[in-house]
Amino acid sequence: MEEKDLKILAQNLANPEGETGLKVAEMMNATNIGMTVESIQTLLIEDGESILEIGHGNAAHVKSILNLAKDLKYTGIDISQTMHNEAQRLNTEFKNQAEFVLYEGTKLPFEDQTFDKIFTVNTVYFWENPVEYLNEIYRILKDSGTFVLTFGQRDFMETLPFTQYDFKLYNSDEMEETVSKSHFKRMKISEKEEQVKSKAGGETVTRLYTVLTIKK
Repeated sequence: MEEKDLKILAQNLANPEGETGLKVAEMMNATNIGMTVESIQTLLIEDGESILEIGHGNAAHVKSILNLAKDLKYTGIDISQTMHNEAQRLNTEFKNQAEFVLYEGTKLPFEDQTFDKIFTVNTVYFWENPVEYLNEIYRILKDSGTFVLTFGQRDFMETLPFTQYDFKLYNSDEMEETVSKSHFKRMKISEKEEQVKSKAGGETVTRLYTVLTIKK
């Protein structure tokens, strides 16, 4: 891919827009589904819980979440108007259980201790002030709640040509240090790997990623 194409891809991975954004979102859902499923399993979702996903993309996976337990309430939040609209379109049958919120990317528009479980996959690269943002997540998470943060490790992400454009990358120890500066007190680190198709070239690569299970 040429530089201009890599920049467009990077921009749409951060904030999908228009027709290009829809295509990138479909690709993201396909290539990230392993990380998403791992994150959801790590949450240990139970009946009646309220779940928040930060950066839901096209939200094609919401049905699988709602089928995990009874009386679940899912909320997805995203900075992309395109993804907000697409998530609503793909999940009209779940409108009584699934809500989608559009926001500006820094302050989470929810009351204190709203959610039992919160998770996010491949969004941390775009957080402007990670510690402040973690404290926002801390604020809206119930005292007994769980937050799962999943991201591709720096050593792997640096091999992808588009990550040179406005991605902030972390290895596990760097993310652990960042979380330790927030209000969160406990975390467990799990490092994983999987075979996926590259977003840039389509070839199969081994992705190394980290799942952080974080509690108050």
